Amino acid sequence: MVTTDSKNFEDTIKNDNVVLIGKKPVMNYVTACITFFNSGEKQVVVKARGRAISRAVDTVELLRRAFVKDLEINSININTEELFKIEGQKSNVSTIEIIVAKSETKVT
Repeated sequence: MVTTDSKNFEDTIKNDNVVLIGKKPVMNYVTACITFFNSGEKQVVVKARGRAISRAVDTVELLRRAFVKDLEINSININTEELFKIEGQKSNVSTIEIIVAKSETKVT
């Protein structure tokens, strides 16, 4: 069992438009993002940590290239969390937060 020194990664969720990346196939997360956009959300936050970071990047790239052509990456935030195991060992875990939004199409 692993506990965190600061706030738990999942406890930082404040909005409903957050997709947490885990071990599922990438298409599951792409579908979740598309569902948010279809329900009227202007932006979606994709969060991952550790080994799931590459899956988060794959999710955003697949979403941008194949499904939502007018997708913009608003920001990418990276961080490191210190985790303490029961044995007292400290380990660092990298985190990423990618905020994507549909671009506003201008009519002329």
